[in-house]
Amino acid sequence: MTTDNNCSTHPVTIDVEPESSNTTNENQQSKKSASSTQVQLLNLAKNFGLADSLKPENKQLPIEERMLKRDRYTHLRKQSNMEAIIEKSIKYCSEHVASSKADPDWFSNFIELAENISNNVMQDLWAKILAGEISNPGSFSLKTLRTFKNLAIHDAKLLAKACAVAVKDKSKRNIRLLSGSYQKPGLFNLLNKQRAVDFKLSEFGLGYGEILALSDNNLLYAQETELAPMAKGDEIALRQGGSPIILRAKKNGIVLRFYKFTVVGVELAQLIGDKPDEELLTALKIKLSHHFDS
Repeated sequence: MTTDNNCSTHPVTIDVEPESSNTTNENQQSKKSASSTQVQLLNLAKNFGLADSLKPENKQLPIEERMLKRDRYTHLRKQSNMEAIIEKSIKYCSEHVASSKADPDWFSNFIELAENISNNVMQDLWAKILAGEISNPGSFSLKTLRTFKNLAIHDAKLLAKACAVAVKDKSKRNIRLLSGSYQKPGLFNLLNKQRAVDFKLSEFGLGYGEILALSDNNLLYAQETELAPMAKGDEIALRQGGSPIILRAKKNGIVLRFYKFTVVGVELAQLIGDKPDEELLTALKIKLSHHFDS
């Protein structure tokens, strides 16, 4: 997918108006009541056409009519959601000729998976998926769409956090969270306590709990992976947030450890724009300097 770097997630903001000093107890009680679970459930039931049975019996519509009314609400909501996603997606599409024609079957599946999404932030991400697929068909598999459908906003934010910490290779198809490095044991380093170094991802908001959460959503492999041992002078070229990192092995038998993004994780990472993290870059270079020149 040829998604522009400025195609990034939007932070969720909740506006809270300051409470006036003249607010009466009555108003406070009203606000408290308005946010109660009972009122919230009632509002949801109304929005989904399921509140008619709560009315006095003499004011209730026949159940057949209630069913038709709810069916109409459902279709209207889905129509509204998809129109909002299309409107957002148009803004991410360019006027350049696409490399090939979009697949109508893929679009049909996209509609089925996205039509129930009403959250503004998640709609924006679905819009980017659609624009990316139209621009470069094959960028997002149906498996990826099904996974994304089950992601909550919290999960999407966690993916964005992982992308901000991750490094990519030149192909951008291998995305990794570096976790450390070590030198393979040999006659002259067997007792060296600094033979292995760890990079603490938890310092950047990615503890093992977050690793497991990403793994549960099929975005990251929970088990660490290693590159093949590098000889002295061997180099690996990586990028972090668009900034290049060249790691050159200082000794023989140097191994780089990391957590690897899944294929689904790699595809969804295209939604997150590259933004260099100077603090992370510095920390990486300092920690890995025991085994690498950079």
